[in-house]
Amino acid sequence: MDKIIHSISDIVWSDALIYLCLITGLYFSVRTGFLQVTYLKEMVKLLFSKNDSTKGISSFQAFSLAISGRVGTGNIVGVATAIAMGGPGAVFWMWLIAFLGSASAFIEATLGQLYKQESNGEYRGGPAYYIEKGLGIKWYAVLFAITTIISTGLLLPGVQSNSIASAMNNSFSLGTVNYDLPVIGDLPVNYIGILIMILLALIIFGGVKRLGKTAEFVVPFMAGIYILMAVIIIVINIKEVPAVLSLIFSSAFNMNATFGGVFGMAIAWGVKRGIYSNEAGQGTAPHAAAAAEVKHPAQQGLVQAFSVYIDTLFVCSATAFIILFTGQYNVLGTDGSYVVQNISGVDYTGFTQAAVSHVFPGIGKEFVAFALFFFAFTTIMAYYYYAETNISYITKSGNKKIYIWILRIVFLFAVYLGTIKEAKVAWALGDIGVGLMAWINIIAILLLGNITLKVWKDYKVKRKTGHIYFNSKEAGIKNADFWEK
Repeated sequence: MDKIIHSISDIVWSDALIYLCLITGLYFSVRTGFLQVTYLKEMVKLLFSKNDSTKGISSFQAFSLAISGRVGTGNIVGVATAIAMGGPGAVFWMWLIAFLGSASAFIEATLGQLYKQESNGEYRGGPAYYIEKGLGIKWYAVLFAITTIISTGLLLPGVQSNSIASAMNNSFSLGTVNYDLPVIGDLPVNYIGILIMILLALIIFGGVKRLGKTAEFVVPFMAGIYILMAVIIIVINIKEVPAVLSLIFSSAFNMNATFGGVFGMAIAWGVKRGIYSNEAGQGTAPHAAAAAEVKHPAQQGLVQAFSVYIDTLFVCSATAFIILFTGQYNVLGTDGSYVVQNISGVDYTGFTQAAVSHVFPGIGKEFVAFALFFFAFTTIMAYYYYAETNISYITKSGNKKIYIWILRIVFLFAVYLGTIKEAKVAWALGDIGVGLMAWINIIAILLLGNITLKVWKDYKVKRKTGHIYFNSKEAGIKNADFWEK
């Protein structure tokens, strides 16, 4: 079964998807005039605008909800995995996909806002909605919705919970599986898994408003503390910055003999883990973007474009520098042998803990364990929201509550299962989920690109006049019912 899962993951994440992500990001960067640079100041300004309502959440809450999905295990374990499989050069390719992916994130988030609708007193939207309304292809929309429900409701939560359990076990031995206490038949007990399930249940039964409020509080705190810790380590090792940057760039462009054998892997793993981390083009963030209350769809697109920067250029870079400064990493060759072996007895899931412990003996492992708990926990929250949104899209009937309750039970069970799986299996399943969603969504946003560019052009004109509003009929866009008023 493990071989089958890894084989499927390799097929989904073939070179075709990797280059599709890069080319799509480059295309939208050019078409929008590289807004990720030219509108950076505007992104920050919009981020803190107060515009929530009883039906929607503020731009900052939507940003936090999206960040809670983006900033997760990928920022700690994912970065370590990229370095382990592709060498230090993989970090550059993570940066590149973040820069280009910021434009893709703008496109998909704007579409999420454009085609959102009100459901049971809350705003709902996402790729399924804009595929149906924008492309007019119902079966394709349903395909994305079903794929997202399976991915975010069943495949992806286990990656996050697995990393929490592993980190807690490494630091406190709290995640140790006790095979003497069966829950269902031979299903073992994991105390961290039970704790995560209980905490999640308290939040996910409260709806999108509670999710938004929780993310608004937790995300800035967890990201800020982690980045502060990274800055301290960088300052301590400030003389090493030129050498580490040289190592990253030389490895990224096959100019370092040590890592020449994994050059292709650097690109593949850098892009793969970059997308896993920042989710640009994956189709998850538009769900959170659609929940925001804004005056113009492009405003939330800009906010979500900025969230990619926070995820990869700040948090992922922080992890990469911590690992590379301390040298607490190994690199595997394509044949499974070590290209570089700096540490023993630690696999990639423990690189970051080993690195921080190297600088702060006695507290490093524990600090990373707690950071990973908050990062991964809020990501699981976001996954639930994405799955519920697509349940709402598919059902559209009086039976919706029944399906949502089924989702909640299955989701919590999937979270628990993740804590008793092997890390490689959990990550392979997660990669399949991310890859399938990315294939469907990227094709959709490419086909809808011209519509988004109309919205972008309209926003730039309105911004110059100082009177920002949006009317879909004025812009010549059909089926954007919410914005026809």
